[in-house]
Amino acid sequence: MLLFFTLGLLIHFVFFASIFDIYFTSPLVHGMTPQFTPLPPPARRLVLFVADGLRADTLYELDENGTSRAPFIRNIIMHEGSWGISHTRVPTESRPGHVALIAGFYEDVSAVAKGWKENPVEFDSLFNESKYTWSWGSPDILPMFAKGASGDHVYTYSYDAKREDFGAQDATKLDTWVFDNVKDFFHHARNNQSLFSKINEEKIVFFLHLLGIDTNGHAHRPSSRDYKDNIKKVDDGVKEIVSMFNHFYGNDGKTTFIFTSDHGMTDWGSHGAGHPSETLTPLVTWGAGINYPQRVSAQQFDDSFLKGTSISLLSGVCYLQGILPVDYLNNTDLFKAESMFTNAVQILEQFKVKMTQKKEVTLPFLFTPFKLLSDSKQFNILRKARSYIKHRKFDEVVSLCKELIHLALKGLSYYHTYDRFFLGINVVIGFVGWISYASLLIIKSHSNLIKGVSKEVKKPSHLLPCSFVAIGILVAFFLLIQACPWTYYVYGLLPVPIWYAVLREFQVVQDLVTSLLTYPLSHFVGYLLVFTLGIEVLVLSFFYRYMLTAGLTAFAVWPFLTRLWTRAKVTSLSWAFFSVLLAVFPLMPVVGRKPDISLVMGAGLLVLLLSLCVVTSLMKRKDSFRKEELLVHLLQVLSTVLSMYVVYSTQSSLLRKQGLPLMNQIISWATLASSLFVPLLSSPAVFQRLFSILLSLMSTYLLLSTGYEAVFPLVLSCLMFVWINIEQETLQQSGVCCKQKLTSIQFSYNTDITQFRQLYLDDIRRAFFLVFFLVTAFFGTGNIASINSFDLASVYCFLTVFSPFMMGALMMWKILIPFVLVMCAFEAPFFFLQHFFFLVKDYGSWLDIGTSISHYVIVMSMTIFLVFLNGLAQLLTTKKLRLCGKPKSHFM
Repeated sequence: MLLFFTLGLLIHFVFFASIFDIYFTSPLVHGMTPQFTPLPPPARRLVLFVADGLRADTLYELDENGTSRAPFIRNIIMHEGSWGISHTRVPTESRPGHVALIAGFYEDVSAVAKGWKENPVEFDSLFNESKYTWSWGSPDILPMFAKGASGDHVYTYSYDAKREDFGAQDATKLDTWVFDNVKDFFHHARNNQSLFSKINEEKIVFFLHLLGIDTNGHAHRPSSRDYKDNIKKVDDGVKEIVSMFNHFYGNDGKTTFIFTSDHGMTDWGSHGAGHPSETLTPLVTWGAGINYPQRVSAQQFDDSFLKGTSISLLSGVCYLQGILPVDYLNNTDLFKAESMFTNAVQILEQFKVKMTQKKEVTLPFLFTPFKLLSDSKQFNILRKARSYIKHRKFDEVVSLCKELIHLALKGLSYYHTYDRFFLGINVVIGFVGWISYASLLIIKSHSNLIKGVSKEVKKPSHLLPCSFVAIGILVAFFLLIQACPWTYYVYGLLPVPIWYAVLREFQVVQDLVTSLLTYPLSHFVGYLLVFTLGIEVLVLSFFYRYMLTAGLTAFAVWPFLTRLWTRAKVTSLSWAFFSVLLAVFPLMPVVGRKPDISLVMGAGLLVLLLSLCVVTSLMKRKDSFRKEELLVHLLQVLSTVLSMYVVYSTQSSLLRKQGLPLMNQIISWATLASSLFVPLLSSPAVFQRLFSILLSLMSTYLLLSTGYEAVFPLVLSCLMFVWINIEQETLQQSGVCCKQKLTSIQFSYNTDITQFRQLYLDDIRRAFFLVFFLVTAFFGTGNIASINSFDLASVYCFLTVFSPFMMGALMMWKILIPFVLVMCAFEAPFFFLQHFFFLVKDYGSWLDIGTSISHYVIVMSMTIFLVFLNGLAQLLTTKKLRLCGKPKSHFM
């Protein structure tokens, strides 16, 4: 049994990791020959301002007085440059946004499973191709482009990461720091001959990353006065920097300025998904090589054009997968045509390298080339484009090059996903095989379906093992001659032993079929329809939260359709009440969009009221454990009161912009740390231990809550208490056990139900309830994958300084607390209970990608993660710590 368990865990780990090898490999291509426009660029230097988190509408709209929040930028728009709305591609996060701006390609999807701050893969960038680059700003952004740059020509100047404090008095100081340091840099350059000569070279870049707007947006929301005032501060700073540049270089007309943003922000102060408030960002360009404003009677916004805008190409240099926006350039038609031709040739070069790489590792008779862009078609398009340039048909050149770029990008995607079907089929075959084997083993060991129909076991034949050995050798040889990575061997060979194990149980399959044929057809069809409906509701709940409401409503009706209603009316009514109450949560807005601290305070008061009832009942008891248990519960009540105080005090302090009080931070971390061992001091009786776990985890959950979600674990736990009672009733009806009080049953009893009874259909219903409650715990108040769905204010009681990994870990624990509550309830001894693969996306926003991953990961984790959480639940429910004294009796 241990071998089966270990093997199962290993197989699930392999399947779990498969999506990151199949869907999330880097699409970047290396080994191309650099392509350059033969004509000289219009500018000697580029100044790039990136106002992190700036929404286009907030910048361009007029304030309540009818004036612009950014008068200098407004003046540029009206008189000096070109402007528009750039559509940032999802995911709308800082790294992919800056990579698109500076490196000219969209986010490498392999980064979804790798670090946030640094680049997971090597890539070229505008900074690396420049003669020199100087950058100022956040320590989270600047190292991306300095690390891996060839030579020592990319210089970064960052402030301390501790300055990125969402509870700080004035986040605009982050931007002021950048502007002041740029001014000091140029002042120093006047007195430093070596530096002076460097900044007067050609092909130099100055990058100013301005984080204040994003920080104020997260902390106070984009509609706040802080966010809008920060825009005015940035506008003033940009004006001073532009004036300084013009003065320093003597108005030589060789400087190009770009002002834009990496992403926008939702009304509730988050980003990552594809809402227009997140994807629409301002783009204002002026200076050398940029068109002047042209007045028209009506402005038509071409969404497809704006979507293709690649800001990093405005200097006339083509990089990676960006498409040159020629309409922004103020230059000759010849320059535009040559630049577009160079852009197309470079992307075509990537296509050729990718095709060659795939062709070299694929057997000739199995290789299928991308038919839309054959060698002859490539040659004809390039020849025709060069001919058009020669005959000065520049518009035709631009059109033809755009067509070539479109085909080359499609071809890149084709070769990048070339092996996906083969790998996916192998994983699915492995999935189906393992499910079949596990099901057959359960039926064989713990079911009476095949009893009485089993026949004499025949002597095993050597044909079956020899056949599978031969299949394994053929698969390995096929992968070897194609020089496949080692992971391909895992996905290709793993199904072989799994299906061998399945076919070894062929006798069980025959007996099962024989047994099912004797079952009444109407009952069989009815159970099958109910089972299919339940699975469909579970699947749809991953995409539509309201399906959880439908499922919980059906749960509420269930006792009234059985004998439970006649035997336990109060329990049935309680089940219906809490099921309907829990069903309300999936219908409410996702957590974080409408924070309300009063609801958190209300949830805390409900916990205190419930605690008062339990403490009162403990006071009436006469057993020897009363004082110890009373002390533990009073400690937990005090922890709940402190949590409420910290939430209220922290909120008040942040509103006054006084930051996170140190004492509040200490109490928060102490509460979190104690929440996992304080329950071990309580009695191991089912009711007392589960209630103690609820109190400890609720104290932490209150600290991580911003609104209605604070009530969610409380309602869920109440339903879990009722579930324990209702399952006890069903087991009593079936004669498995006699009814006992929850206060008299100890978690420490280690009972193995499989020792004295077989599994029945009712156990499938119990397992379905467990899975449904786990899914409800995940999606009841939001989506675990959508960072966009969670407000950073959830962690402000613990820290306010930006720390993505620590903040992410705290939000993950917030999601897992309801999960732990369900698992602890599942540990109650009454229970005696001892596909999303092809829906994974490698494109879209963090919301789209992350949601698709979470659907697959959650399903896979139901087996892997439940093992570890089951261990945690056993620790919390069965272990007992003593404050003092000698061992005493546990019985009531």
